[in-house]
Amino acid sequence: MIIGKILDGEKRVKFSVEIHCNVCGKLVPGGLQTGESYYQTDGFKTELEEFKQNYLCGICRDVDRSKK
Repeated sequence: MIIGKILDGEKRVKFSVEIHCNVCGKLVPGGLQTGESYYQTDGFKTELEEFKQNYLCGICRDVDRSKK
């Protein structure tokens, strides 16, 4: 999954962070990617923390969408 900004021709940084669905608690499979210049900046850290707090797995996301 890509998070943050990746500029044209920029190298991607792949990293693993343990993220769980906020509804069912399932562990998110795979890793994350971002651009080399964006990795470890304050904006990146803020976006990652917000992503962790709001993440829903595919099943829980689909259930939430079908309720609307």
